[in-house]
Amino acid sequence: MDLSKHTIAIIGLGYVGLPLALAFGAKRRVIGFDVNGRRVAALRRGEDATLEATAEEISAAQGLEFSTDQEDLKNCGIFIVTVPTPIDRAKRPDLGPLISASRIVGQAIKPGGVIIFESTVYPGCTEEICAPIIEKASGLKLNEGFFLGYSPERINPGDKEHRLSSIVKITSGSNNDAAEAIDALYASIVSAGTHKAASIAVAEAAKVIENTQRDLNIALMNELAIIFGRLGIDTSDVLKAAGTKWNFLRFSPGLVGGHCVGVDPFYLTHKAQELGYHPEVILAGRRINDGMGQHVADQAARLMMKKSIPVVGSKVLIMGAAFKENCPDLRNSKVADVVARLLDYNANVEVWDPWVSQDECALEFGVPCMAQKPSGLYDGIVVAVAHNEFRKLSVADLCSLTKENAVIYDVKGIYPREHTDGRL
Repeated sequence: MDLSKHTIAIIGLGYVGLPLALAFGAKRRVIGFDVNGRRVAALRRGEDATLEATAEEISAAQGLEFSTDQEDLKNCGIFIVTVPTPIDRAKRPDLGPLISASRIVGQAIKPGGVIIFESTVYPGCTEEICAPIIEKASGLKLNEGFFLGYSPERINPGDKEHRLSSIVKITSGSNNDAAEAIDALYASIVSAGTHKAASIAVAEAAKVIENTQRDLNIALMNELAIIFGRLGIDTSDVLKAAGTKWNFLRFSPGLVGGHCVGVDPFYLTHKAQELGYHPEVILAGRRINDGMGQHVADQAARLMMKKSIPVVGSKVLIMGAAFKENCPDLRNSKVADVVARLLDYNANVEVWDPWVSQDECALEFGVPCMAQKPSGLYDGIVVAVAHNEFRKLSVADLCSLTKENAVIYDVKGIYPREHTDGRL
C-alpha cells in the first residue's frame, strides 16, 4: 500500500489538526477541513487563535488549502480525523463530534481510502463505533474497500519545545499493510521516530493511560497538599526533600484541567464500567482533582476570614483563567470552579489573564475578564495560573493590587512565601 501520492484531508483544525496540516502541507497537497467557518477564514488570513502557529508557518505550508466544503474532500485518499472528544455533564464520553466526522469521511471516501483517527477514545472505539458509521455512509467494507488507522495525538498546548516532529508517534492499522503504510506516512514528518503498536486497540489504550497516569500522580500530590496544609507543613518543602531520592517522581499539586488530563480518564472508566468493572483508583483520583478548584476558593476564603475580611461583598482578583500557563486554552479550566465557589460566597470576582480571549472568558466564567493589569485594589488575590507575565511581576507590583491586610493565595507558589498567605 503506497500512500505517498494521495491528497490528505485533515478533519478538524484545532490544537491537534493544525500542526498536522502544516507539517504535511509543507511536503504535499493537504485539505485542512473544519466546520467552523470563522476558524477557516482566520487561518486563511494567517491568524491562529490557538497560538500554535505563526502567520509565517501557515504561509510556508504551500500545499495546504483550508476549506469548509465537504465536496473538497472527495478528491482525498487519506483522511486524518482530529476532532475533540469531550465529556458531557455526567462525565460520560461525548462522541458527537467523532460520529459526525466519521459520517463526513464516509460520504467522501473512495475505494482504497485510508482513515486515521487521532482523537482520544476508549479502547475499541475506532473499530466498534467509527468503522460501522463509515461503512454505512460509504457502502464500503473495512479492510476491503477502505482501511483504518489510529495514531494518538500528543500535542501539549503552549509547549514550544515538545512539538509534533519531536515527539515519538504511535501508529497502528486495521491490517498489516495498513499499519506499515500509516507508519511510513507519519515517519515522513516525525523526526523523533514512530512506534508501531500491535493493534488499533493497543494504540487507543496507550493514549488514554498516558493522561490517566499523569492525572493520578497529580491527584496524589493534591491529596498530600491537603494533608500537609492541615499539618502546617509547606508542601513544596516536602517535595524538595523527597525529590532528593533518585526514583522519586517529580509531580506538583495544582488545578487539573484542559482537554486531556481532566477528560481522558473518563473514557477509560466508561469502557471499564461497560465491561462490568468499577475502577476505583482512577475515579478516586478524578474526584480529588475535580474538587481542587473549590478547595482553593475555600482556602482563600478561610484566610480572609482569619484576617477579619468579610468574604461577602469582598473584591477578589483571580490571576489566570487558562487551564495551564502560557496558553490561551480555556477548555475545562478548573479556575472556573474557583470563580464559581467565590461567587457562591457572594464575593465580587474579576479575572486577569493576558493570554485568553476576554469575551470568551467573561462568557465562560460569568465575571469581568481583563487582559491588562488592573488598577483597582482587592481584598484578596488568587494566583491560579503561572503565566510568564505573572512570574515577572515583582512583589511590589503584586502588592500594589491589594488593600491593606489583603490575602494573597498563590496556588503554584511562584512568589516568595513570606509575601503570600497560602499556597497548595
